[in-house]
Amino acid sequence: MSARVLVVDDMPANRKILEAKLSASYYSVVTAANGQEALDKVQIEKPDLILLDVMMPGMDGFECCRRLKSNPETSHIPVVMITALDQSSDRIRGLEAGADDFLTKPPNDLALFARVRSLVRVKMMIDELQMRDDTLRDLGADAPSLASGIEPSGHVTIVDERASRAQSLARAISSRLKANCATFDCGADAIEASRTIAPDLFVVARTIGDEDGLRLCSELRSSNSTRQSGIIVMVDHDDFESIASALDLGANDYIMRPVDENEFAARVRAQLLRKNYADKLRESVYHNMRLAVTDELTGVYNRRYVEQHLQRQISHCADSGAALSVMMLDLDKFKNVNDTHGHSAGDDVLRDFAKRAAEQLRGVDLVGRYGGEEFVVVMPETTGEAARVAAERVRKAVGEKPFLTQDGVELTATVSIGVAEVLTRRDTARSLIERADEALYVSKRNGRDRVSVSGDNADVA
Repeated sequence: MSARVLVVDDMPANRKILEAKLSASYYSVVTAANGQEALDKVQIEKPDLILLDVMMPGMDGFECCRRLKSNPETSHIPVVMITALDQSSDRIRGLEAGADDFLTKPPNDLALFARVRSLVRVKMMIDELQMRDDTLRDLGADAPSLASGIEPSGHVTIVDERASRAQSLARAISSRLKANCATFDCGADAIEASRTIAPDLFVVARTIGDEDGLRLCSELRSSNSTRQSGIIVMVDHDDFESIASALDLGANDYIMRPVDENEFAARVRAQLLRKNYADKLRESVYHNMRLAVTDELTGVYNRRYVEQHLQRQISHCADSGAALSVMMLDLDKFKNVNDTHGHSAGDDVLRDFAKRAAEQLRGVDLVGRYGGEEFVVVMPETTGEAARVAAERVRKAVGEKPFLTQDGVELTATVSIGVAEVLTRRDTARSLIERADEALYVSKRNGRDRVSVSGDNADVA
């Protein structure tokens, strides 16, 4: 996962050690020697994550973190404090200043890098939502600022085999936050209850009787009803392997036993704030999207929005060096469907096609209708080869089963796909779509129901 990390520490040796470790894992690293330099570097470098020392001359890490989190332009950059301080009161102070985690020096590499990967994933999703919100503003939609007015409230589900421990944690939350808590002693009951109302946050014990808490985390992340919920995992002290596994499976945070109730409440508060912000941002985007920039028939984005958003993504690629690919998709011989079965049946196929395509893609991938039976997918952080793999999933999902119309008629269909990747800083939305369209033409010419990548000589032959 490509990301830019800002390392802040007044000790040159500490900066060099972290820089070497991060660079070896293919992260782009910038450094700062004090709090003020960090604030300046953030404006210039726009990091995806900040590793922040606490004990520094002048402005300490607590104050630096508070300033970062109070600025709307930097408030959603994840901050991990790394310090020699190891008291619970220090961790609470860091979390209340806005830090996403508080690690004691020297940090365990397994836990540190799992935390980096986890926070970068969250940052990427928030960035994508904010970019879509900005695109709506450019299109003149009413997208109000969400920088303020977010409160840490919501529904929390605690899953622990010991009912007394779960209830104690629920009381610790309820007495400090505006949150409703439910407790369960097994994962199956928690999942069943979440089908009615999805909690904002799950607190999951590493082991729940004979159950594996990590497996429950995986199930929560893969379910449509709970994939947006926050997850905190409770682990034994210094169980760094479980911490790393949990974060890689999609958990947002962890807390070690024995649990300090004040620290626990601070971590719950931070996750509820993040969840509430993401929900409001997503609600704003979806509401205005439906009004202004979606295709009325299929519910995906329309051509105007796709082109605007794609140009913004290309500009981002030019600044960050990240990969970006586009798919052009066209249902094969679709005119025959309309001519034989009528436009109503054709509309049913288009709606189902858009749904099937979206199900095979990531949340950050943007699906749009470009015109008629032609669709486009914008795929950030994706190489042409990775896009080819995703396109094959879409192609198979379309052809593997017939489309069912509202009149009960089953219709078979296939799709041809062209893929193009941003290659140079001179690329524009138009040039990228043109190259993807040319690759789509190659798929059509070579027999349809296939994927072609721009510049792939094997497909052109």
